[in-house]
Amino acid sequence: MKKLLSVENLTFLGIILGVLFGFYLKEYALLIKPLGDAFLSALKMITVPLIFASVFMSIASLSSIKEIKDMGIKTIIYYFSTTALAVATGIVIVNFIHFSPVEGFSNSGEVNIHKQFTVESLIQSFIPSNIFKSLAEGKVLHVIIFSILFAIAVLTIQREKKETITRFFDGVNDSMLTIAKWIINLSPLGVFALVSYIVAEKGIHSLLSLWQYVIAVVVGLFIHAVVNLGLIAFLVGKFNPFKYFLKVKEALLIAFSTASSSATLPVSMEVAEEKAGVKKKVAGFVLPLGATVNMDGTALYEAVAAMFVASFYGIHLSLGEQIVIFFTASLAAIGAAGIPSAGLVTMTLVFSAVGLPLEGIALILSVDRFLDMLRTSVNVWGDLIGTKIIDRFVK
Repeated sequence: MKKLLSVENLTFLGIILGVLFGFYLKEYALLIKPLGDAFLSALKMITVPLIFASVFMSIASLSSIKEIKDMGIKTIIYYFSTTALAVATGIVIVNFIHFSPVEGFSNSGEVNIHKQFTVESLIQSFIPSNIFKSLAEGKVLHVIIFSILFAIAVLTIQREKKETITRFFDGVNDSMLTIAKWIINLSPLGVFALVSYIVAEKGIHSLLSLWQYVIAVVVGLFIHAVVNLGLIAFLVGKFNPFKYFLKVKEALLIAFSTASSSATLPVSMEVAEEKAGVKKKVAGFVLPLGATVNMDGTALYEAVAAMFVASFYGIHLSLGEQIVIFFTASLAAIGAAGIPSAGLVTMTLVFSAVGLPLEGIALILSVDRFLDMLRTSVNVWGDLIGTKIIDRFVK
C-alpha cells in the first residue's frame, strides 16, 4: 500500500487526472494555475542554496589538496569530462532531430532570449562581479564557479577552521535536501495543476507531441552509456565494458527501479568491491562522490529538455545560448541530489540561464518518471565505469 502511494505513483496519477481535468473542465483548470506557479516558485526558491551547498561539500569534504591529488584529481577530471561529453551528445542529437514548434505555443515577448554571441558576453556568464547579486538573481554559473573556488580555498586553511566551515555547510546541505524532498512530495499536486492548465489552454495535442523529446533523450542516453562510456572503459580503463556490466548489473537494476543514485550507492559499492574486484578505498571514495557530482544522464536530459522546450515555443537558440546550456547543464548536474526527480530542481537553473519559460517544465513532467529511471541508470553506470578506471591508476 505504501508503494502504491509513493510520490512517483501519485505524480503519475496527477498527470492522468490533470489531462482529464484540463480536457473536460477547462474553466476550472484555468483557475488552478496559481497552484502550479507556486510549485515552480518553490523549486526556484531551493535551487541556489542547494546547488551552492552541494557543490561546496562535494569538494570541501575531501581531506586536503595534497591528499586528494592522487585519487581526487583523476576522479574529478573523469566526472567533469563524462558529464560534459553527455551534454554535448544531447545537444548534437537535438540539432540533428530539429524539433518543430507546436501550434498554440509561442514566445510571448516577455522572454527576450536571443542574444548576439560575443566572447565578452560568454566571459560575463562565468565570472561574477558581485557574488551576492548573482546569488539573488539565481545566476547558476556564477554560483557554481564561486562555490568551487570557495571549497578549494577552504581545503588550504587550518584544519580547525576548515572543520568549522564544512560542518556548517554540511548542515546547510542536509537542510536544503530536506526542503527539496518536501517540495518534491508536492509534485503530484503541482503537476496536476500545471498539466491541467496546459491541456485546458493549449489542447491535448501539446502532450502528444512529446514523442520527439522522448526519442531524443532515450537515444542520447543509449549513445552515452554504450558508445561514449563503453569506449572510455575500453580505451582508458583497458577492460571489457560488457563483461564489467554483467558483474555490476544488480546495481543498475536497483538504479532503474528506484530512480535514486543515493539509494543505489550501497549496492554499487558492494558489487564494485565483491564482484568487480575494485579496491575498497577506491570504491569508498569514488562512488559516494559520484552519487553527488556525477550525473551524466541528468545533465544530458536537462540539455535536451531545454532545447526541446525552446523549439516547442518557437524560440531560436543561438550558438552562444547553446554554449551557455552546455556549461549550465554540465555544472548544474553536479548539484542534483541523488534522489528521485531531483533533476526538476536543477532544471529550473538551466531554463533560467537562457531565459526559457519555466512553464515548459510542466510539459516534460508527463514523461519524466520513465526518463528518470533511465537517466539514473546511466548516472550509476558512469560512476561504476569511473570507479574501475580510477582503480587501475591508483596503487
